[in-house]
Amino acid sequence: MNSQPHDNQTLKQKTAQGLFWGVLSSGGMQLLNLIIGIFLARLLSPGEYGIVGMIAIFTLIAGNLQESGFGVALINIKDIKHEDYNSVFWFNIIVSLVLYMVLFFCAPLIASFFHQPCLTNLSRFVFIAFIFAALGISPNAKLVRALKMKEKAIISLSALLISGTVGVVMAFNGFSYWSLATQQVLYNVVICIGRYYFARWCPTLRIGFGPVKRMFAFSYKVLITAILSTVSNNVLTVIFGRLFPAQAVGNYYQANKWNTMANSLVTGTVSQMVQPVLVQVNDDMERRRRVFGKMLRFTAFLSFPLMFGLALVAPQLIIAAIGQQWQDSVPLLQILCLSGAFIPLYAVYQNLFLSLGKSDIYMWLNVAQIVLVITAVLACHSLGITAMVIAFACINIFWLLAWQFFASKLIGYSYLQMLRDLMPFMFISLAVMAVTWLITKPIGNIYLLMAAQVIVAVLFYVLAMRLSGAKIYAESVGYFSDLFKRK
Repeated sequence: MNSQPHDNQTLKQKTAQGLFWGVLSSGGMQLLNLIIGIFLARLLSPGEYGIVGMIAIFTLIAGNLQESGFGVALINIKDIKHEDYNSVFWFNIIVSLVLYMVLFFCAPLIASFFHQPCLTNLSRFVFIAFIFAALGISPNAKLVRALKMKEKAIISLSALLISGTVGVVMAFNGFSYWSLATQQVLYNVVICIGRYYFARWCPTLRIGFGPVKRMFAFSYKVLITAILSTVSNNVLTVIFGRLFPAQAVGNYYQANKWNTMANSLVTGTVSQMVQPVLVQVNDDMERRRRVFGKMLRFTAFLSFPLMFGLALVAPQLIIAAIGQQWQDSVPLLQILCLSGAFIPLYAVYQNLFLSLGKSDIYMWLNVAQIVLVITAVLACHSLGITAMVIAFACINIFWLLAWQFFASKLIGYSYLQMLRDLMPFMFISLAVMAVTWLITKPIGNIYLLMAAQVIVAVLFYVLAMRLSGAKIYAESVGYFSDLFKRK
């Protein structure tokens, strides 16, 4: 009886430490992404970005292979053995090699689809990332199970620093879009090496696919869903690549990149902790509901002000950071930021379903979403790029209600609870950005304007949190204060 409070406290400490390293990792990643992106955007043209943007979806799918499918299944196993990791390793190596060969021979078709002959060789090079993604699945699952978020942060930051430096040097020396492609592949290579170094795990030649067979019913749905989710989030790049010039694709790709960098700061902070934490409280329905609600509030507390704030400063930020030639990406970025505020919330819901073993619901919700996105976007084709992006954003916002419907059925987390947890942060963030815009509107210099907007918005948001008595704000400050004291 007396052990429960101790267990609760231990879980809270692990969660807080994981979130600390999640913030450090995500923050460092996005800062490095920002610096590297500024250099690359000033060295390369929208058209060169557009070429790589047309096949960027394949690199993102390689990332899905690293984080999803059997990796998630391994995390969910209670009494895991070496045979489980080893079986997944060899299965994924075989699948990735077959997949690479298929895509290698499909490269000319991809180039023909986008009307860009250069994509044949470029895409064949980018597809190498699939193989290294498969190599890293088992050691990554081992790191996540042990909640080694510090090590994962070191891996991610090192991979981005090395690959980004190589990309910038290549762009400076005139390698054009090859610099972006090399950066993407090298990032996956370094990630894979780092995971093996910290996991201290090696595969063995005693190969058996029994564990894979047991995990397959769960894992294939997760992997397919992750791929479909990636396709859904990047479908506009594919459609634009087919219908519009490379420069238009480049402007959208740049806008989506900034949007993704920002919402990934929050998603990366919370998503790596939600599933392992919820798995530990699966035996207590009431406790699971409380933990889920708290994770959702923490995500909203970070996501809404960050994304709405980015929409506010976007005109000044884009011109100041990467130049006037990217001005056409500003309105697209602002639209994407509004829906991007909800993307980290999706991650919390998705990890809830995965922790419950409901990969079927997870899969079909994503299938339905991508069908709606493609239908709506194509229906707006005649209205132009902006209308297509608006349709994409609206569906991403309102589809969260579908995820909530199943959350209410599975753990009794009601729509009213969701509104109580999310709406205060959304409305306060909107009000803060509106007031900030009015106060800073007279400032003419874009650098002063951007600095003033950031400072005023942060001060007003913190003040609003304190005056409203938001518990998640006080708890977050307390958690991180304790962590820094222990450091």
